[in-house]
Amino acid sequence: MEVEDRAQLCFPQFPNTSCRKPLSPWPQTITIMLYSISLITVTLNLLIVISISHYRQLHTPTNILLLSLAVSDFLVGLMLMPREVLRQTSCWFLGDLVCATYIIFSGIIPSASIVDMVLISVDRYVAICDPLHYTTRITVNRVKLCVCLCWLCSVSYSFLFVKDVLTQPGRYNSCYGECVLVVDFVLGPVDVVLSFIVPVTVIIALYVRVFAVAVSQARAMRSHITAVTLQLSETPKAKKSELKAARTLGVLVVVFLMCFCPYYSVSLAGDSLVNASSASYVLFVFYCNSCLNPVIYALFYPWFRKAVKLIVTLQILQPGSSETPML
Repeated sequence: MEVEDRAQLCFPQFPNTSCRKPLSPWPQTITIMLYSISLITVTLNLLIVISISHYRQLHTPTNILLLSLAVSDFLVGLMLMPREVLRQTSCWFLGDLVCATYIIFSGIIPSASIVDMVLISVDRYVAICDPLHYTTRITVNRVKLCVCLCWLCSVSYSFLFVKDVLTQPGRYNSCYGECVLVVDFVLGPVDVVLSFIVPVTVIIALYVRVFAVAVSQARAMRSHITAVTLQLSETPKAKKSELKAARTLGVLVVVFLMCFCPYYSVSLAGDSLVNASSASYVLFVFYCNSCLNPVIYALFYPWFRKAVKLIVTLQILQPGSSETPML
């Protein structure tokens, strides 16, 4: 009986301090599927990173924001998804230092994704609601600066929650073979406000305004307005391409909110243990948003489909391929 009990321990050589092997809530087929989603997420987002980085014509302010989002989605598929599956299906054998590293990235990457979504909403708001000043207000250099600040702020913000993990790796682990983070009872509500309530409110408010203007402009385009009336109009109309981009990014934001809200709903319900099993399902749903984003690009952006074709056929390796027309 004692031998059987030791077999259930993560580290049988330490029977008094070892964790017991977890009883995975997921069947093996689900585990394989989740690892497959992780691989697909890495592949698709890597294609986006290569496409926007390589082809000069894709170096637009909006695409720079999409590039930043794709980088965070790529890291989700590469690091966070496998860790979550591993944590639910087996013991943690990688040590406290690697655990602390994963915990740090699990705070930085989602925070950067949230800020990217807010920046995308601001970009579409200016493009649709103030098209006359879009090219002067939203420039590539300014967007690059915003992206750098986005990641810098995400790193700084995440360190508020993991500073104890940095100084004392594994301090929240109750036994060997565990990797958890306990959020402070004061910082927990602050995180919900700053990472959930405020961003969601800003995103929804901006897109309500964007689509209200987009609908009014679409009606104006369909109506029989005389050339004189158009010339005398005081409100400049956004381009048709900008309206299409707003709809596409609107779908992106809606999918993001659908994947994003369940996880923080658990936090609002009072679940302060981030790695608790009660949050594992909604956490992976949140991560799965990183796989859905490039699928949306493939459905709505012709340039992405063209770029993937050029990359897969290795035409990207030809001299001067970065100047290939993509739009």
